[in-house]
Order: sequence, then structure tokens, then C-alpha cells
Amino acid sequence: MRYRRFVVVGASGFVGRYVVKRLAAEGAVIAAVSRTASTAGFLRPMGDVGQIALIDANIADRDRLAPLMEGAEGVINATGILYQRRAQRFQTLHETGPAGLAALAAAAGVRRFVHISALGADPTSPALYGRSKAAGEAAVRAAFPGATILRPSLIFGPEDLFFNRFAAIARVSPVLPLIGGGRTRFAPVFVGDVAAAVAAALDREDAPGRTYELGGPNIETLRALFELILRTTNRRRLLLPVPFSLATMLTLFTGLMPRPLLTRDQVRMLQRDSVPTSDAPGLAALGIEPTALDLILPTYLNRFRRGGVTDETAV
Repeated sequence: MRYRRFVVVGASGFVGRYVVKRLAAEGAVIAAVSRTASTAGFLRPMGDVGQIALIDANIADRDRLAPLMEGAEGVINATGILYQRRAQRFQTLHETGPAGLAALAAAAGVRRFVHISALGADPTSPALYGRSKAAGEAAVRAAFPGATILRPSLIFGPEDLFFNRFAAIARVSPVLPLIGGGRTRFAPVFVGDVAAAVAAALDREDAPGRTYELGGPNIETLRALFELILRTTNRRRLLLPVPFSLATMLTLFTGLMPRPLLTRDQVRMLQRDSVPTSDAPGLAALGIEPTALDLILPTYLNRFRRGGVTDETAV
């Protein structure tokens, strides 16, 4: 029996772990690459014994990555950061690293390359994050012309950094800040659907060379998302509009946190909507029915609910 073998780079991250789980469920053998493989042991039970190999490497480590390409059917890049800290830089993680990975895959004759980008990818973006994502897409395509690029909107799921963080803030703060008045629009997409999109892109004959914009079934404003968090956690909090100019000033303090609540670059990102364009192929083109946010959110935000999951009293 011939096993399909894939390389997942960024395997222990929020999206990467779901990609590993999905491919393992389909019987693939996976080289799960992580900067800290010693802390990625939770990936192994997603498959049978020997099905998932943990590899300690970062996306810029070509000497360690090159041998993994031999015999691989597909390579998936699931690396990415939301803010820069120390050696973790947008240019490395979003551009030069993915370009090098794509070049290694092409040189080894890998059949499929899937690059997970973001809807904010745009060379004219006001944010360095968006510009670096766009540069990464171009560099990947230059190295591996048949690469499939996936651009998700705001991704939600049990380990997400958005809904969990603001639900935690609402537990202790009487106020939630509506940056830019809360008018920025998103199409939240379930992390499981993103992983399903990766699996589909590895199989479908029409996927190579295409870019897919992944969004959920509903488009919501930032205000609406905060309201949903409060309903789900059974709390009442003041939603305070904060102009972009003031939010930028506040990042002089919030941006210094070890895990920044808000950076100047993120304020710039919020000045543009994160929704798929009407003519771009998306989940439907990959044969995937998007999962609604309100079906999944209570399954992991209930831990933030006032008095626990059985308490129906708002504050």
C-alpha cells in the first residue's frame, strides 16, 4: 500500500494543527515541521503510531527542510505571525521563508504546494502585515507557479486569538474598544473549513495556480462580533467607539505588551474590510459548505460565561 506523504510547515500553529489532523484522518503520512517540535507532542495522537513525525525546524532553515521534500506529494505552508517580535519578522515568515520553501519543493519535484496567506494581502495595504503577505504570495508563485494560495478572512476556532482574547477581556473589563467605530467588516471562517480547503487543494485538478478567498457564510462588522461575544458569554459591556487616530496613539502602550493587545500595524489593517471579493473562488469552489460562526462559538466560549455554562444571569 502506498501512503501519501505531506510536509506541513507551521504544523503546531492554530491552522497547522487542523491541517495535520485533517490529512492524518485521510491516512496521509505527515512530516509536521515546527520551530519547537518538543512542545508539539499533541500532534502525534492525531494519527496512528508512526504516521506523524515531528520535525524541529523553522521556515528559513533550508538545510533541514530540503531532505523532507524528497518523496513528498505535497507541501503546505501554514506559518504566519500577527505582529513582529525579536527574530519573528514579517519579511522572514511571510515572504522570504515561504519563497525558499516553495523553491525547495519545486526543485524536488513536489506535485502540490499550498500556501496559506490572508485576505489582507495587498501590495498597496496601509499595513506592513498586508504588504508582506502580498509579497509572499508573489514570491511563492515565482518559485512554484502551480502553487495554490488560500486567503482566509478572520479565522475562528477553539484556539483562536480573536474571540478568546476579547471574551477574556470582557470578563474583567467594563468596556470593549470599537476601533474605528467598529465598522470594519469580516467574513469569519471556521478553522476546520480552512483545513478542509487545504485538503481539497491537494486533490483537485483545478486548484493548482489558483487563489481562493475563504470566508464564512456571514459578513459581520467588528461591532457585531463583539455583540456576539457578549451574548454568548451572557454579559453586558460598554462598546466604546475609538477613532483610528486615538487607537494609533494607544498602541504606544498596548504595543509594548509581550503579547500586544493592539499594534499600530493592526490599526492600519482594521482600516480595510476583510471580506472575499464577489468574483473570487472560495469555499464553494472547493466543494466545502462554510460553517456558521454562531454554531461553533458557544462550544469554546462557554468557559467565559458568567457563573459558568449553566448560569443564565447577565451582568
